[in-house]
Parts: sequence; C-alpha cells; structure tokens
Amino acid sequence: MPIRRLQGGQLKVLSESDMRQIHQAVLEIMCTVGVQVEHRQALEIYRDNGCAVDFEKQVVRIPEHVLNKALSAAPSEFTLYGKTPEYDVYVNLEDVYTIGGSSALTVLDLEGVRREATLQDLTDLTRLLDGLENLHIMHALVVPQDIPQPGFDRILWATVMKNTNRNYYSQGQWAVSIRDQVEMAKVIQGSEKAIREHPLFTVVICMMSPLIHSAERVDELIECAKFGIPLYIEVDSMPGGTTPMTIAGTLVEECANVLTGICLAQFVNPGNPCTFAIASGLMTMTNGDYSGGAPETGLLHAATAQMAHFYKLPFQGGTGIDSTLPDAQAGYERALQVLTNSLAGVNFVHLSIGMMEQMLLASYEQAVIDNEILGAAFRIVQGVEVNADTIGLDVIKEVGIGGNYLAHEHTVKYMRPHTWFPRVTNREQWTPWMTGGGLDMRQRANERARQILAEHHPKPLTDDQEREIDRIALEAQKKAMGQGPYSMSGQ
Repeated sequence: MPIRRLQGGQLKVLSESDMRQIHQAVLEIMCTVGVQVEHRQALEIYRDNGCAVDFEKQVVRIPEHVLNKALSAAPSEFTLYGKTPEYDVYVNLEDVYTIGGSSALTVLDLEGVRREATLQDLTDLTRLLDGLENLHIMHALVVPQDIPQPGFDRILWATVMKNTNRNYYSQGQWAVSIRDQVEMAKVIQGSEKAIREHPLFTVVICMMSPLIHSAERVDELIECAKFGIPLYIEVDSMPGGTTPMTIAGTLVEECANVLTGICLAQFVNPGNPCTFAIASGLMTMTNGDYSGGAPETGLLHAATAQMAHFYKLPFQGGTGIDSTLPDAQAGYERALQVLTNSLAGVNFVHLSIGMMEQMLLASYEQAVIDNEILGAAFRIVQGVEVNADTIGLDVIKEVGIGGNYLAHEHTVKYMRPHTWFPRVTNREQWTPWMTGGGLDMRQRANERARQILAEHHPKPLTDDQEREIDRIALEAQKKAMGQGPYSMSGQ
C-alpha cells in the first residue's frame, strides 16, 4: 500500500512578528557568540566559505549573508527512498510522516517483563513496526545490549535492512561507520552511483546544547554530505538545563545550533537534503529528568516546526513519552504529543511508536497502541472536505424528513474515505464487550502484536544479500572493537 500523504500546519503558535524577532536573535548569536566545532577540517571549510573562525577556541561565527547562501542551496523538497517505490516518502514543508522509536536500551516484552534489549528484540520490533500502517520511516527502536557496543551501528544497519522495505533512519560512529554503511548499501543497490541517486538510508547527526558540535558528529556529517546521504541535523535541548527556560530562548539556541550544521552540509555538498531536527524535552525541575510528555515540550516542537519552515527547511520533531507502562498516562501523553505535532506541520513525527520512559524503554504493546493513536490523530488532521458532493444537498432533499441514509449510495461512497476504523479500540457496550472476553486496550494490543509477529515476515533482501551485509557489518565491528570475531546471534 503506497504511503499516504497528509498535510498539517493548521496549528500556529508563533506570529510572523514572533518569528522575525527570534530570527534576529538567531543571527546575532550565530555571528557574535558562534558555535564550538571540534573538528579541524570543518573549521577550515567554514573559513573557506566566508565564516569567522577562531581555530584556537574552535569557534565558528557565521554572518547573515553566508547563512542565506547556504539556506538557498538546501532543498525544501526531496524524496526519501524505500526499497520499492510504494515506500518512497515525498518530503516538503507541508506533509506529515512518522519515524519509529530510537535506541532504547530496555524493552517491556509481551510477557510483561522489563529487561535489557536483545538483538532478537531488534529483529522482532523492526518486523512489528514494519507491519504498522502508520509507520513511514524505520528506525532502530532498540540498541541490543547482548552485542558489543563498538560498531553497534553497523549491526543495527544490517539487522533493520533485513526486516523492512522502508527508508532507514540510521546513525553513526565517526566517518568510517558511514563508509561501512555505504558498502552495505552497495550490496543492495549495486553501486555508489545508485546510492547517490536513490539512497535507501539517512543519517541523524545529534549536536549538543548549548552550541557544541562534537568531532565525532561533525566527522559523520561531512562524510554523509560527500556521498549525498540525506541528513537529519538534530539538537536535543532541555529548557532550563542546556537552553534558556523559556521556549522563545530555547528556539534561538536550537536554530543557531542546527543552522550551523546545515551550513556545513551545504558547504561540502550544495543541495544535500537536510532536515532541521529536534528531540528536545522539558527539564523536570523537581528531579532534573527529561520530560517528553510535558505540554511545554509539545509547544516547543510546534514552535520549532514554524521556525524550521521559516528557513524553508523540512522539520523532524517529536520525542518519547514519560510513562513507564502502556497505561492511561501513556495514552494521553502520546495523543497530545502526536496530535500537536501533526497539526503543527511537523514533517516527521519522530519517536512516535513504541518509545517510553524518557526514551529508555521500548514496548511491543505500546507500539501497537501508538499506531492506533496516530491513526486517530491523522484523521483529525485530515480535516473536513467541503464541496458540492460532500455537502450532499441533493441527497438530503432525496431522503427528506424522517428518511434513512444507511443504504444510500452516498453513504457507501464516503464511508471508508471519511471514517477511521480502529483496530484495538473498543467501541462496544459492556455486555458484548464482556462476551468477547472483556479485554482492555493493553491486552488487545498484546494480541495484535503477537498476530503481526506471527504473520508479518518481510523479505526485502535475497539470502546472498543478507549474508554479505552481515559479513560487512561483522568485519566493521571487529575493526571497531580491535579484537576477534563476533557472531550475529539472535536472528
């Protein structure tokens, strides 16, 4: 089934005047305070493109005209490719898509046990998410803790690619890992030229707040731009901790930080697809923890979407929820989060499926429930279609007073396109619900997850391709570990 297109952007939390004020502050921060960039080659690239660079302090300051030139090169529209065309995602400043959860270290399994994530969980959760209709971009929902951590990103790449046809949102460990991922992509796509033309994966580059670009992340950014790999350039701020307590102040730091990275990508490869990205969350002042479920976090993401679009850049927002169980708290946190993000025109609602406990926990059941919530939220974002046929004036006249619309062809015509049909939501009254087993939503989600895992077995690669990307991933991990061989168990 082709990936549907849905336009958001109905919710605006900033006025035009607000955005201009924030923009002026961003310009001042970029050209006076600057950003620390801990990478010699990058500093030279910034200097050669008209930026003021303090090599001793590793600080880059970007004047307005240089920023404008870089932004003019960054595309507002591009395609993220799946293994087959029906999984292609057409990116612009209006359409809304989803990205799965990311890098949880623990899972809440289908037996209700909270434990460390394994490689088998990565396989199963990828298959589960691949079977959910509201997931558009695949991410590695967990980082398995039963594998060596040096070079883990190569194992993630190989495992995910064997279990989905969707575009893969990857991550790296220095530039060498990007080259390893390109080598694995060659096995699937045949050549470096094919990768440059239709890359099957993207890479997220997570910068630090306040205003730091670490050497490792910059190394990955430069290498991705060399190969034309689309980038999510992300900053994960905590208002009151790593940025000003106010949403407006946090917007200034986020924009200055991310735009500095966007500039570097365009300096290396003008036209390289870039998405402005955040996974920011409020700092809970009572204990210092991160809160993705706070209403202020939703406002921050909605406002950042507007600022990204102000710069004509697609935007990725969204984050995990705080609840530790698939309960009422999880439901309201996720519903407010994805509805706010979708209405605000967040182009990629990230971490939107299966991610809990401040992004530490992945839940099989919550993944199914989140898919349900997304379906309902998207129906609201779809809005109301008004035209002569939907108004149905002739139909109302025909049925008349006291008539029945149930069997009318107008009802049959519009029933499916205008109605969201839930999978695990109960819409029965007490007696029939109890007759059917009286299951609550978590129990129904558990059953649905088990059904998907039993029935959904994507086979996007040939056996030879699977063996070859496994070989490349394991060899790369051995080099990263600096030690002997390791077997990819759990698959």
